[in-house]
Amino acid sequence: MWTLAWFGVMLGYTALDVAVWRKILPAHARLLNVISIAVCMVGFLILLKSKCNFRIDLSAGISLKRIILAIFCAAIMYLLLDKFLDPIFESMMPGSKAGYRESIEHLREAPVLGFVQTCVLAPVIEEILMRGFLLGGLSKNYGKLTALLVSSALFALLHFNMVQTLSALICGVALGLLYMHTGYVMSCIIVHAGYNAVEFLSEVSGTL
Repeated sequence: MWTLAWFGVMLGYTALDVAVWRKILPAHARLLNVISIAVCMVGFLILLKSKCNFRIDLSAGISLKRIILAIFCAAIMYLLLDKFLDPIFESMMPGSKAGYRESIEHLREAPVLGFVQTCVLAPVIEEILMRGFLLGGLSKNYGKLTALLVSSALFALLHFNMVQTLSALICGVALGLLYMHTGYVMSCIIVHAGYNAVEFLSEVSGTL
């Protein structure tokens, strides 16, 4: 239920961006949207902590070895998905491809804010919620396999675009396995942020 509640929060700040910020303050819409997302994230995590007694130490388990491993995993995921699987998915679903390209063009309008949104805010909240909270919680009651599949499926649905959803499903499984292996959410955050950063720089700058 808490995971579904975050879906509602996402729809809320997206609607706020489209219906309010872009129409009333278009010159500052991107900044206001990023601020709205950050405020919603912090508020949701505080609520999760108070209502579910959920606590997570992001500094736990951090080491140079794990950081290097996480960066390596991010590079492998980028090569597997963006260079191999995504072109196949895009050829199968041209409509979804067009929607994804529109999102990229929107990010290009304010690349710094787009980077913060996709490479900092999204990895933090999604990994804390999907891996630390959902996967960790479901594993205790339903077993690791069920927890992995459910958390990966819900993670995929967060992306709302079929091409991204299929890629995110694969990412979700990989990140879930990484979390079960290491036990540390920060490892997943680094991989997720690294993958998003490489993808972001590739799409927005068109250099990779």
